[in-house]
Amino acid sequence: MPTNRYYSGPHSPHYDGLRFSPPGGPRDKKLKDVAKMLWRTRRVRKPWPRQGVVVDGDAPPERVEGPAIRIAFVGHASFLVQTEGVNLLIDPIWSHRVGPGGIGPKRVTPPGLAFERLPEIDAVLVSHNHYDHMDVATLARLAKERPAPVLTPLGNDAILRRADKGIEARSFDWGQSVQVGALKIHFEPTYHWSARGRADRRMALWASFVIEGPSHKIFYAGDTAFRDGALFSDIGRRHGPFRLALLPIGAYAPRWFMRDQHIDPEEAVEIFKRLGAQNAFAYHWGTFRLTEEPYDEPPIRLRRALAAAGIAPERFRVEPAGASALWE
Repeated sequence: MPTNRYYSGPHSPHYDGLRFSPPGGPRDKKLKDVAKMLWRTRRVRKPWPRQGVVVDGDAPPERVEGPAIRIAFVGHASFLVQTEGVNLLIDPIWSHRVGPGGIGPKRVTPPGLAFERLPEIDAVLVSHNHYDHMDVATLARLAKERPAPVLTPLGNDAILRRADKGIEARSFDWGQSVQVGALKIHFEPTYHWSARGRADRRMALWASFVIEGPSHKIFYAGDTAFRDGALFSDIGRRHGPFRLALLPIGAYAPRWFMRDQHIDPEEAVEIFKRLGAQNAFAYHWGTFRLTEEPYDEPPIRLRRALAAAGIAPERFRVEPAGASALWE
């Protein structure tokens, strides 16, 4: 009888005692589909540059007080978010590769913020356990040099504690929240899945984050598919409007395979609208080569989708690693 190696809590609408499921149920891929995707990707994908674009951003301040929001884009899905006197790191990765044993995809674009320039961190948010979002080497280094609690969905705390006892990990279910200074962090569903290996699919939970301050809210999508979009309309109704949405735009091709786990730029624009967001910042492109789309295609498609929707491009920014943005 198989058992869940990470979590043994009560059953729920999205947990059957062994595995977690996204809203509407899982859409797991068969091994033959994975093989087909890998074969196709090797044949059709175009070369990426030897090094992606990175800008030399300003050093972050120690704190950003009040309702102003400052973000620093480290690259891929990693952000430093500063607002209301609180410093949050989201899905931090400073490693050169993402994968088990350091053999996964290598970093094409260097981190846009030197680790040594990080200010004091109040909490680290980790959305799920895929290697391009949960990097144990970075989290262990943070535990030593910038110690802060790691807040993550159910089951991921066990993974982190086993990897490094110095990592202070706390886990939460969808619908739960935790206070960090003046901010409340809400854990919300996404259309995704989890795994660290071949035998632990969906044994740990995944989540998006709503970061709620006294006068504004920020949404971070983590990884997600779009499906019918109802989930994002619901989050918009319950939590919106959002002053800022951090949304992924890359790792979407081939679409027949990736649509059940990652959104494309056009879907990111639709989510932006459904959330009722005032502003957005794009991520999940141009750092690690995970899928077959060209390096610079996601930003190009995003700009076209914004134009087609009549949305000013400055409302949904797409910037290279190292860029920072401030909303006062």
